[in-house]
Amino acid sequence: MHSSPPDWITTPLTEDLLRGALDLEHTAHGVLPHRLPARARAQCADPQLAMAESQPSGVRLVFRTRAGAVELDTLPTKRVYAGAPPRPDGVYDLLVDGRLTDQARVRGGNTVTIDMAAGTAESRPGPVGTLRFTGLPEGVKDVEIWLPHNETTELVALRTDAPVEPVPDRGRKVWLHHGSSISHGSDAASPTTTWPALAAALGGVELINLGLGGSALLDPFTARALRDTPADLISVKIGINLINSDLMRLRAFGPAVHGFLDTIREGHPTTPLLVVSPILCPIHEDTPGPSAPDLTALSAGRLSFRATGDPAERASGKLTLGVIRDELARIVRERAAEDPNLHHLDGRELYGQADSAELPLPDQLHPDAATHRRIGERFAARAFAADGPLGTPPRPAVCG
Repeated sequence: MHSSPPDWITTPLTEDLLRGALDLEHTAHGVLPHRLPARARAQCADPQLAMAESQPSGVRLVFRTRAGAVELDTLPTKRVYAGAPPRPDGVYDLLVDGRLTDQARVRGGNTVTIDMAAGTAESRPGPVGTLRFTGLPEGVKDVEIWLPHNETTELVALRTDAPVEPVPDRGRKVWLHHGSSISHGSDAASPTTTWPALAAALGGVELINLGLGGSALLDPFTARALRDTPADLISVKIGINLINSDLMRLRAFGPAVHGFLDTIREGHPTTPLLVVSPILCPIHEDTPGPSAPDLTALSAGRLSFRATGDPAERASGKLTLGVIRDELARIVRERAAEDPNLHHLDGRELYGQADSAELPLPDQLHPDAATHRRIGERFAARAFAADGPLGTPPRPAVCG
């Protein structure tokens, strides 16, 4: 670990310096940001959910300072997939006054090796690492350090060469979003280039990202987390994980969507709420799940997925993306008669057939970095436009 000059200031890592997390767990090393509250985590022992919600997509340190240099000690947990090419270390994005200024990675950390063929995972502990940003502009500035969207990250220590203080409310609307691994940011280049982060920047809103890889399953505890989180704008992207996991049939799906929306509305009765159906995913448009790793691709050193269901099973209520899109459109249309702030967006407006021909999903499920940018730009244009479903004017600045 890098030793800091003795005149540097160590600032406690507290909630008032963090945005995008719903809970902070105190650990032996420091603090671990969570994107689901402790009560929700206690209601589900699924390792996939535990991994996803502890990966800090959209979570960032935000502070105001005159500092010219910043150090951050972290303990990341990195994933390795047996038989697949090594994954790059997670990226930390540094923003100064809203502009991307630098990027860094942390070596070392814990490692989880996942064998998708055997369905096993093995953990190995590792050391705390340090990242350093230097040469920051002179004068008072707002600094944001966006944590890696795909690495569980314990925050150990923050050091600067000048004092820091929390950034006051900027008067921006808070956008609360829930979705699957695509919303989580799978295969995006960095934490500020996941499609929700890009859309939030374009829309001028503050993001709370509850995109949970493999875990957007209409769980009641997730609905309660959405219900209880203060927000000005809400969107929920529903569908693909229910097919990936083959979790429910059409009979259960409709009532589960209603229950999920009912719970959100208990805490946000009139908040603009946008229901987004899945983007195009050719392997599951008409073929049910579950999804499974493509072992032929894995043996060739590529991570890819395939659909294992039979299209004929739709007759018995198995879900496909086409079925889910139709059902979501129907549910929103019927509910909107009494809920004028409820809206629907067909995910194929964000990524459709023409996009698939130009920018195919590399592993058959997840978009690449260029596609994240396209989806983010289109969501911002459709949702945050002045006449869009989430296009409300900004809150007035708080004075005094």
